[in-house]
Parts: sequence; structure tokens; C-alpha cells
Amino acid sequence: MPNDLLADSKPSQYDASSIQVLEDMEHVRLRPGMYIGGKDDRALHHMVAEIVDNSMDEAVAGHATWIEIELHENGHVSVRDNGRGIPTDPHPKDPEKSALEIIFCTLNAGGKFSGDSYETSGGLHGVGSSVVNALSDHLRVEVARNKELFAMEFARGVPQGKLEKIGSAPNRRGTAVTFHPDPEIFGSLKLKPARLFKMARSKAYLFSGVEIRWKTAIVDGDTPMEAKFHFPGGLADYLNETLSGATTYADSPFCGTVSFEKFKAPGKVEWAINWTPSRDGFIQSYCNTVPTPEGGTHEAGFWAAILKGIKAYGELVNNKKAATITREDLTTGAGALVSCFIREPEFVGQTKDRLATVEAQRMVENSVRDHFDNWLAADTKSAGAILDFLVLRAEERLRRRQEKETARKTATKKLRLPGKLVDCSATNREGTELFIVEGDSAGGSAKMARNRKTQALLPLRGKILNVLGAASSKLGSNQEINDLTQALGVGLGTKFNVDDLRYEKIIIMTDADVDGAHIAALLMTFFYTQMRPMIDAGHLYMACPPLFRLTQGAKRVYCVDEAERDVWLEKGLGGKGKIDVSRFKGLGEMDAKDLKETTMDPASRKLIRITIDEDEPGETDGLVGDLMGKKPEKRYQYIQENARFVEELDV
Repeated sequence: MPNDLLADSKPSQYDASSIQVLEDMEHVRLRPGMYIGGKDDRALHHMVAEIVDNSMDEAVAGHATWIEIELHENGHVSVRDNGRGIPTDPHPKDPEKSALEIIFCTLNAGGKFSGDSYETSGGLHGVGSSVVNALSDHLRVEVARNKELFAMEFARGVPQGKLEKIGSAPNRRGTAVTFHPDPEIFGSLKLKPARLFKMARSKAYLFSGVEIRWKTAIVDGDTPMEAKFHFPGGLADYLNETLSGATTYADSPFCGTVSFEKFKAPGKVEWAINWTPSRDGFIQSYCNTVPTPEGGTHEAGFWAAILKGIKAYGELVNNKKAATITREDLTTGAGALVSCFIREPEFVGQTKDRLATVEAQRMVENSVRDHFDNWLAADTKSAGAILDFLVLRAEERLRRRQEKETARKTATKKLRLPGKLVDCSATNREGTELFIVEGDSAGGSAKMARNRKTQALLPLRGKILNVLGAASSKLGSNQEINDLTQALGVGLGTKFNVDDLRYEKIIIMTDADVDGAHIAALLMTFFYTQMRPMIDAGHLYMACPPLFRLTQGAKRVYCVDEAERDVWLEKGLGGKGKIDVSRFKGLGEMDAKDLKETTMDPASRKLIRITIDEDEPGETDGLVGDLMGKKPEKRYQYIQENARFVEELDV
């Protein structure tokens, strides 16, 4: 364990009084999906991210200069830093327990609620440490603080003894957390060096003031056994490495860092962007060093600044076609990174996939816009090349739209699917949605609930063909597959062209039971094997119909699962009288009002976008093959390994 000598350079108010206890940690092991998004590979690695984020908060606050991530041969992982160390003194509200025990055993207990200990932090909800503890069969914390070394051990969230002072530590400070994910929760899943290595490197890019140290005792392909990351250039270094070898329209990326001082708010935004004809566009965004793969308000503000800036430059140089550029044109061929630091961020979900803080959009947009205007004016060569590229993309988009409108009208005339495809009236693809529903009863409710202008329906009769391993002749003769491809306006396999899609969103909407899950799996297998670019382009979604409707007087709430139902039953709906609970056995049982409000209305529904893990593409192929292929022993093995995680079967 590192023993770097580091004296306190800043006054610290981080002690036991900084830790606020809000409520007990219950149901974490029973409902891990509520806290880390599930029991899958992504959730497993998210546990490491939660602990690393706590150390990153110390670094961003100026109290730590290095963080070490070590994966041990026995599957344990250690995260160490040279920060202030978790407070070890008795907690004011519970003197029988140390602040450290409160943090690791109590939900919503942390030093980040008031803002006094951290101006910005990635760990906001105070659940990260306690949830990791609850979902680990062993966890050990060592804290070097005030020249003393303390340690405490836990098993599945339960202390294995009191916090102990185990010696002096005159030349050491900080926190070290070592834990092992519980096989009762995650089964045979293992932490992967390649994935943790990538996480370690990205964290170093996100905060140029910290050194990330990586170690592993597990050999994993080309993943280094040891490495150190320190990138003074921050996101600009990250983008240059990502686009290494690619032709770019600007010699150097548009990048910068701006504090939010003029908004009288703590925090800052850092960004880097360049355009290239050599690869597809991408954006990676972060808030307080936490990845936000679904974007959010900071991304919206960034793109708004870039769009307004490029249009203003086009007007300045008298390029009238610049007015037709849209965000879609901007993101094509753009490599962009955006990282903001704000106080008390609001996220959608505990796994923090999407930033919801409204003020972030305004602060990021105004901060980036001024600098982008100046950058374009100072580098007219790059500005001209980027503008010409974006205008060309806009012209291509408009041409495709015009062709698509013509093709759509022609295709609509040619389609002969009475009683099946219920088309929408829109003449172009933008904003349109095709709901694939099971059975005519569900189709009937959906038909009444839909927006006739933008929402189309295709009821399926029974389960479609399992296309994995099926001969092409069998695919071509299957009526359900023919109806589906004709409705979408596309071909199969190598003949598929994503630009031919007649709808912007394809939404699988099946019952929340075993049969519905099987139909959804068959459809996703079909799209994955025959129309993969549609998934990559973000066109495929799953609807999230609720399982329950709770009514109390005039108040009504919908719940997607038993856990959400139990939460509402416990706290009440705010109405009068007894809470009436209704369970929907299928979409056909829902009236049009329920279906519209919960599943079809974009203003109130929930959708899950189907994505493929870019870090582990081979794993997706393997999983699809095991579950949907012709080898029953593979399915049997998967069921044996995962059946114990099924909490309730709806048969």
C-alpha cells in the first residue's frame, strides 16, 4: 500500500459532523436494481465506480493527488487515495457508532448533502459506499487520518467488529477500500481488468490534477498489469488520442475550461471537440467525473452553443446555407467530450446515466458559446473547413428527407396490410414511431391511445421466427418477418440500409410476463442479427408498461414493479381513503387512457433504448448465441448460473 508523505495544505472542516444520516439502508440486497441498476456485468463494475468516485471527489476538492485502483488475483478490488480520510470520530447523532460505520451501513449518509465539505461531487445521494458494502461478501476500510491508522471490516453490510485503531501512520493519509462483490448477488460474474483499466484512464483525463495508478494481478489480453495516468491537457489529450491518425477539419480541437463564477455558482465546464470525415460521430459527457451515457442538460447546453455559434459564423461570412444546419448535422463526424462540475447535481436514476439539473444547460451554453465565437474568428481556416463540411451534411440530410418523403408516400401506397399495420399520417420520418405490439387486443387499446399523426402500430400474431441459425429461405417465407420488414421499409442483413427506415423510433411493446419477454427477446435477436445498424443508430426501444395502478381517492400512481409499488404503499399517495391496487396482466387489459399516459405519450412515458456494449461486443454475440442458439446445453448452463437471481416468476 502506498505511503506517500503529504501534509495538509488546506484547512479541513471534514469531520464526523459533516456526515448527515437521512434514513436506514434497507432492501439493498433484496432490490439491487433500485441502487445500481441490476445484477448484471454493468452493475458489477458500477460498484467499483462508486468507490472511485468518492476518491475523485477528494481529488477535485483539492485534498488528494493520487488514486490507486488494484484488482487482486482473488477477485477483490482495492481503491486507495491520499485524501483527508473518512472521519472516524463518533457521529453526533449516534455516539455509539463512528462516522465511518454510519457511512458504510446507512443509506443516504454522506458528507455531500450540505455542500460544506465538497463544492462539487460525483457521489451525491450518500448511497454509494453503503450499497457497495451491502452487495459485497467482504469489505475492509482502512483510514489514515491525523497520523493514526484505523480499520473496520464488514460482511454483506454487517460490521464484523468495531472500528479499531491498528497503529500509527505518520507518513500516510487517506482512505483504502477493499471489497469483493457477493456471488449471491452477481453469481459467476467477475470484474474485468480491461474494463477497470479503461475506467482508470478516463478518470485521469477528467481531472488533470490527479494521478491514477492501476494495478492488476489478473492477465487479460493486452491490458497492462501496471500503469500510471496523468494528463495535464485533460480532455484535449483524450480527444487527440481518440482521433489519433484520423484526418480532422481543424488542426487542433476547440477546447477549453471555464468556471461558473459569473453565474455565482461553484464549478466549471471543460470541453473538447473536432470534426473528422474518417469516423462516425460520438460524444462522451460527464458530470463531476461521473459518465452520463444518456446525456442530459449539460450536453444540450453544449450542442446549443456549438449550433448557434456555427450559424452566427455562417451569417458573418454570408453563407446563407448555414441557417439550415441542425444538431443532427453537427453530431455527424464530430468527436466531442464535455465534462462539467456543479454543486448538487440532479440525475435521472441512482446510476446517474442522465443529468437533469436545469441550470447546467444555461451555464454550459453561455460559457462555451463565447469561446466558440472567438475560436472561429481566430482560426478562419478551420472555421471555413468545418462550416463547409456541416453545410454539405445539411444538404445531404435535406436531400435524403425529400427522397424519403417520396419513398414513404410510394411505400404507403404499395403496402397492403389491412388489419395489421396501422400507419401514421406524417409524410416524413422525423418524430414518427412504430409500436410493435403482441396480439390484436393490445393493438386495439394502443390504436385508441396513439397519436395518429406520428405513431403507427404493427400487431404481431404469436411469436416470430427465431432467426438465429435459420436459413435465409425460411426468413423470406415467414409472414410475420415479411410484414415487419415491409412496414419498416428495409431489407434484411446486407440489404439493410438504416436510411430506408420509415420511422424514427421502433418501439417493442409487449406484456410484462414470460410470453411478452420471450417475444421481446425474439424481436431483439431479429433486429440484432438482421438490422444491427438500426440499434447502433439508436432507433430501437423497449416500452415500459406498468405492472400496477395504485388509486387513493383522486390520486393515481403507476408502478413498473413490486418494489416501486411497495414504496408507494408505505408512504401513501397523498389522497384520502384506502389505496386500491390493480395489477395489469397484459396490455390488452389496460384502457386507452392508462396505456397512453404510461406507455405511449412522450410527455409521461418511460422508454428503454436498446444499446450494445461497445466495450465488450464479443460478449453480446456470445450471450445471444447461448440464449437463442440451437445448443440447449448453453441455455441450460445460463439458467443454472442465473436462476437463483429470479425473485418472482409470472407464469
